[in-house]
Amino acid sequence: MEKSLTPREMAKRLLNGVPAFRPLFLPIVFSFGARVENVPRGTFLSNATKISSSLRQIRSHLRADGVACYFDPHLEVEALGATLLSMAEDHTPIIHWPRSTPSGELPKGLRSPEEAVLGGRVPVAVEVIRRMNSTGNRDFLLMAGVTGPVTLATQIAGPDRTERRRGEYLSLSVLEFAASVLTAVTTAFLQAGADLIVIQEEILPAHSAESYDSWVNLLAPTINVIRFYEALPVVQLTNVQGVLDHWTAIFQQQWDCVVSLPAAAMTLQRRKGSLETSGAMLGISLPLEAFGSERTAGNGDLTCRPLVIPECRHCMVTTAGDIPATADMQLLQSILGEVRRTF
Repeated sequence: MEKSLTPREMAKRLLNGVPAFRPLFLPIVFSFGARVENVPRGTFLSNATKISSSLRQIRSHLRADGVACYFDPHLEVEALGATLLSMAEDHTPIIHWPRSTPSGELPKGLRSPEEAVLGGRVPVAVEVIRRMNSTGNRDFLLMAGVTGPVTLATQIAGPDRTERRRGEYLSLSVLEFAASVLTAVTTAFLQAGADLIVIQEEILPAHSAESYDSWVNLLAPTINVIRFYEALPVVQLTNVQGVLDHWTAIFQQQWDCVVSLPAAAMTLQRRKGSLETSGAMLGISLPLEAFGSERTAGNGDLTCRPLVIPECRHCMVTTAGDIPATADMQLLQSILGEVRRTF
């Protein structure tokens, strides 16, 4: 009977802390849609019709439990009023604010969280979710990504990300503002019909028990609103070394969500001899390097068997971020097919 559960039913069970017979298989395949539609990424990100069309085509090729409706780590800062400057489509853009502001402070002229929901490309993301939610007899999950509070606060309070790699210099006011933006954007996605929200946190707090308590308190309103809408909250930590350095601090917290960790971090932590996670529901994130354009089908070095860690029952398998548009579809199908068979 359990094996007949739909992905949406599996997610509902996870909300109650009950893992299904297998993990949800939810790779983040979003920007690849620009290649499917044969348009520049910038054009793609602003066109709900092309995004929706690509998601339907991608779903027909990949046997995933859900579709990645919108994933862009700079969605929120642009909605707040920043200009994104990029030399190339495959490079991380430079964030430029219209008014000069001392480093570490909130830029002047920022839109409010309520205004940000109506700004930039947030309405495009909302429209994509609405369109995909209208699919008849839908049993697959609708995923959307939002930026975690420490990472977003670092983007806002820049410009030098290096010196704030762990958020040491972020003021409470900046962090609280970022958390309020996170909650507002998440609520818009949920109202449109999202079933699962991935909170992507690249940058972790400074190493102290107090900073991790504060971090979880910043996340709590967003996690609570996700659960209120009976959607599944996922906190995805993407920095391998950060997770290893702060493993104990991370899992001293009580998580009311799925915590998705990099596969490499879990493997290395196991070698240390301790995988204590205090009963948290775990997801595992596959490295994006596995899908690089230099790889060839049948000649990849991603071996999924070591990722099956008996001590940890994964309730979700995803990727460490958005699979690049340069990925080869044949290779993508091959690797993801191997992953699905393994789990």
